[in-house]
Amino acid sequence: MYDIIIVGAGPAGLTSSIYGRRALKKVLVFEALSYGGQIVNTLKIDNYPAMPGVSGFDFASKLFNQAKDLGSEIKFEKVIKIEDKEDFKLVTTNKGSYKSKTVILASGCDNRKLGIDGEEELTGKGVSYCATCDGAFYKGDNVAVVGGGNTALEDALYLCDICKKVYLIHRRDEFRAEKATLDELKKRDNIEFILNTNVTKINGEDRLDFIEVTDKMGSKRSIDVSGLFIAVGKIPENENFRNIINLNDSGYVETGEDCHTNIEGIYAAGDVRVKSLRQLVTAESDGAVAAMEAVKYINSRD
Repeated sequence: MYDIIIVGAGPAGLTSSIYGRRALKKVLVFEALSYGGQIVNTLKIDNYPAMPGVSGFDFASKLFNQAKDLGSEIKFEKVIKIEDKEDFKLVTTNKGSYKSKTVILASGCDNRKLGIDGEEELTGKGVSYCATCDGAFYKGDNVAVVGGGNTALEDALYLCDICKKVYLIHRRDEFRAEKATLDELKKRDNIEFILNTNVTKINGEDRLDFIEVTDKMGSKRSIDVSGLFIAVGKIPENENFRNIINLNDSGYVETGEDCHTNIEGIYAAGDVRVKSLRQLVTAESDGAVAAMEAVKYINSRD
């Protein structure tokens, strides 16, 4: 029997494990893929207090090692079901079942797809969801980024340094990203902003050849690019828990700032829950809060 089982080894989950272990609780962390979550793909973190310029990979690695050094048990298994057995929670993965007094959901988000022709077929063949992962493959080429948030603009800024030309395509006429990032991007001479426009088709045989875009007036245009980087948001990884946890219409876990879900002893932390700001610092804050709420719950019952 574990004290705390944590679903997800991103910043929220690993922070929960650190706080859980510091409270001398038996902690197990499940991760379906690799530790670090989305932050591991960030080339440089500039908005984390006292650590400007740290790479996402270095940050995630230090967090992971800190959790392990404190004694957190980490298993690379996918959680497919959680059941409330009143006296304990039963967590089922693709490899087995585990009992725990509490559960913290910190499974993060997946990349949102455009859902257009050619996207699935050419993913990995010119279509990417991570500029810092795949941008180097397009050095000196023409590429496009689609999206209007911080991730899209940060991707475009990164690609401007290594690509011949970058097209930034956004369906609205204004960006949602931080003004500082937009101002920096406007200084670059190898970027073209294409606003009020959607990518409507991705073309190519074995590799991406060109994309088709359509503006709000219905006018179409073809753009020759070797790479298309899609940054149009995230989808919370909560679908497997819909049978037990209350989710909103967008699939995010409904919680208060105390990270409590509708089930006693189950908490949600980080990007998976309803919140106004999804950033590294708020994910870690959630992780700490959820862990201490779990500890409080365990101690009240022991």
